[in-house]
Amino acid sequence: MREFLNRGVRLAFIDEPPALDDRGEPILLIHGFASSHAVNWVFPQWVKTLTGAGRRVIAFDNRGHGRSEKLYDPADYTMQKMAEDARALLDHLHIEAADVMGYSMGARIAAFLAKAHAHRLRSLILGGLGYHLVDRGALPLNILEAMEAPSLDGLTDPMQRLFRGFAEATKSDLKALAACVRGGRQMMNEKEIGELTLPVLIAAGTKDEVAGDSHKLAALFRAARVVDIPGRDHNRAVGDKVYKESVLYFLEQRP
Repeated sequence: MREFLNRGVRLAFIDEPPALDDRGEPILLIHGFASSHAVNWVFPQWVKTLTGAGRRVIAFDNRGHGRSEKLYDPADYTMQKMAEDARALLDHLHIEAADVMGYSMGARIAAFLAKAHAHRLRSLILGGLGYHLVDRGALPLNILEAMEAPSLDGLTDPMQRLFRGFAEATKSDLKALAACVRGGRQMMNEKEIGELTLPVLIAAGTKDEVAGDSHKLAALFRAARVVDIPGRDHNRAVGDKVYKESVLYFLEQRP
C-alpha cells in the first residue's frame, strides 16, 4: 500500500489501474466502520469488478482503521474531517473529479464529501445507508458499549455481538473505533440532501436493519435511484452480484 499525509494524519491507500482500456473515469471507494479497503472492497471482488470495467480504482483505509493511523480523540473522527481525508486523497493523486462509492459509515462520509465538494464528484453511490443519514448518527451508542466491553463473551445483544465480532475479526483497534463512534455522529438534514444535484444510487439489502429506509432517503435527492438487494443483511450485501451489476449499470448510464 501507498501512504500520504492529510494535516499530519497518515493514511494508507491503493490506486489500481484499469484492466482494460482506461475510460478516464476514476472511482473512489470508502469503506465502513471497523472494516478496511481490503475487507470492504478487495476481498468481495469490487476492485476486480471495477478495474475489469475499465475504471481506475482508488480505495483507502479511513483514519483509525486498517493500516492508517490510529487516533484516540473523538474530535478527530467527525464526518467533516473524514470526508476531507477523501478530498485530500483526490488532491494527492491530482484527480479533479471521480465517482464516489461508500458503504455504511463510508457512505455517510461520501455524502459529507458531496456536501462540501460536490464539484469533485461525478456521482454518489451510497451502499448500506438509508434514512439514518438524516435521523441518526453513524452508529447507535450501544455499538460504543460493544467496542468498550471487556470481551465479546459478555455481550448478549445481537447487534452488539455482530459489530464487536466483526471488529475482532478484522483485528481492529477497539479504542480507536470507540473514539470513531463518539466523534462521527454528524447527520445531514433534508434540505442539505435536496441541494445535491449529482446522480445518486442507493443500494441496501432487503434485510438490512442498520441502514434505515433507502427509499425514504432517495425521495430527498433530486436524482436518486434505489436498488433493493434481495435477501441480504447489512454485512452480506457488500459483495452481492445484484449490487455490483446495479453499480456498473448506473455508472454506464449516469451523465
